[in-house]
Formats: sequence, C-alpha cells, structure tokens
Amino acid sequence: IDKAVFPGAQGGPLMHNIAGKAVGFGEALSEEFDAYAEQTVKNAQVLAERLQENGLSLVSGGTDNHLVLVDLRPSHPETTGKDVEAALDAAGIVMNANTVPGETRSAFDPSGIRLGTPAITTRGFDEAATREVADLITRIVDDYDDEAVVEEVAARVDELADEYPLYE
Repeated sequence: IDKAVFPGAQGGPLMHNIAGKAVGFGEALSEEFDAYAEQTVKNAQVLAERLQENGLSLVSGGTDNHLVLVDLRPSHPETTGKDVEAALDAAGIVMNANTVPGETRSAFDPSGIRLGTPAITTRGFDEAATREVADLITRIVDDYDDEAVVEEVAARVDELADEYPLYE
C-alpha cells in the first residue's frame, strides 16, 4: 500500500494548503456566504432574463445556477463566440466562447458564449446593475465589430468598476 499510494497519488500534508482550505470552509459556513451565493444566482437569473428580453437565445431557456449559456445562432447566425469574446474582452467584460448543444462550428470557434455572475456579485452588483451589464453585453453582441461601440461599452464598464470597487 505504501508504494501504491505514496508518493504517486498522495503526498505529505502542506500546511499552507490546509490553512487555505480551513479559511475557505469557514467562510462557506457563514451567513454572509449564504447571502453571496443567493445573490450570485439572482444576478445570473436577471442576466438571463434580460438577455432574452434583448433577443438573445439561451441554452435551457434560463439558469438555476451562476452560469448563463447564450446560443448566438438564432439571433446572430454569422457571429461566432470568438468574435464576441474578443470584443467583450476589449470592453473589459471577461467571459468565454463556448460550444452549444447541436454545435455546427468547431470547438475552437463555437456558436455560444458562457457568462457567469460570481465576479460581479463579489463587487456588489445588484439586479439593476446586472440588467445594465446584460444591456452592455447585448450591444457588443449586436455590434462586436464596431470599434466605437466597443469603446463606449468599455467606458461604461470602467465607470461600473469604479462604482462597485473590489476593495474600499
């Protein structure tokens, strides 16, 4: 057993890892973490709702967790997830291109985008701010190749980052 388990599958306890896990588990037990997790899901649901109101199609029609997967094919058949990913990144919104069910493109240039809400929730974004983020995302999806639109969205993203700082 010693040779089969150690050192290949198990090593010695690393105290900094144990300490980090203890802190994380302690945070996860707090009421504040419960509120954060609840707000993360609320924000994702608001994001999903608003994106649909704006004409985008979602895989599964919504979300019950922190992720939203947009299928660009119904509303923007010529637009790829990579196109949108590059433009959103230039505007300061981090997300990634993602394959969708029934994908017709390659995994390297897929038809979907995946969005998550933990980062904006950590900054303190509420439902109203999340609706605005959805509108900014929609503007980029609609005009990803228009530099003026990307710059306008980037300016507003900077303002939102200032309004909702990570640290005070």
